[in-house]
Amino acid sequence: MKKYQVVGIGNAIVDILSHIEDDFLAANGVEKGIMQLIDTARAGELYAAMGPAREISGGSAANTIAGLAMLKVPTAYVSKIKDDQLGNIFAHDIRAIGADFDTPRAPADHGDETGRSMILVSPDGERSMNTYLGVSEFLSPDDIDESIMADTEWLYLEGYRFDGPDSHAAFAKAINACKGAGGKVAITLSDPFCVERHRDAFLDMIRKDIDLLFCNEHELKSLYQTDDLGIAMSLASADTQTVACTVGERGAYISSGGQEYHAPAVATRVEDATGAGDLFASGFFYGLVNGRDYLTCGRMGCIAAAEVISHIGARPEADLGKLFADEGLL
Repeated sequence: MKKYQVVGIGNAIVDILSHIEDDFLAANGVEKGIMQLIDTARAGELYAAMGPAREISGGSAANTIAGLAMLKVPTAYVSKIKDDQLGNIFAHDIRAIGADFDTPRAPADHGDETGRSMILVSPDGERSMNTYLGVSEFLSPDDIDESIMADTEWLYLEGYRFDGPDSHAAFAKAINACKGAGGKVAITLSDPFCVERHRDAFLDMIRKDIDLLFCNEHELKSLYQTDDLGIAMSLASADTQTVACTVGERGAYISSGGQEYHAPAVATRVEDATGAGDLFASGFFYGLVNGRDYLTCGRMGCIAAAEVISHIGARPEADLGKLFADEGLL
């Protein structure tokens, strides 16, 4: 039996969240609803312009692992932080909820800092992310402990981490160790613009190594360069065993082994859309590692996503297990 059921690799980010009006975005040159990569100077500029804010540990795959750890799933996370204040916050938070986190830190004299994302939340709940990757960008093969990768049922890779000079090699090392020990590999596409930057690398990895693809409809259509979601789902299903694609208020479509499923969205008031896809993956994985069918996995994903968008912050505040039980899924 494997020590872990899911091990994630991705960015280590501390989210700095603030509610703003839409005119703030225009005044500060921020494009609504997407993730933009920024440098240290831009991060300081936006922070100074923002109103009151909350600091909450985040990072896409880290949020997924956090959701799983809170559901008592054995998990570990791999990412680069610096020996600094935000690095201490991130490490404390993910360990405190039960995930193992032992990636070597960048030294205090490293030129970059622990990553952060300035998340500007509009009145409609849409979030505009301005992300400084910091030392997360420098995750390398040296940070990959092959014994951890070999000791997990599922390896979960964050698409955002494709933005790094050595990350592709780090992913390859992790995949080889996981697959070599009989594990399976999942990836999340993360963002349409990330897909645009790395389409060929994504497709190559998906076709060769991926058993489960997480995405939303915009990312999937970008990957296959089509405006038709049905065509994109068909192409993805030919490239990998299982596809779980979220479609906002319409829920999620799942395709696996020639079978298709639709999991309906759960009605909720949107307070902050940050982390919806991340927690969908948490719920889906929870069902998967507990032997549930794909429709149930999708329903669990939609329940977890609805919980996290009902409040500020990308990690659950309610007991997800109780929410699943209330819907008769446990």
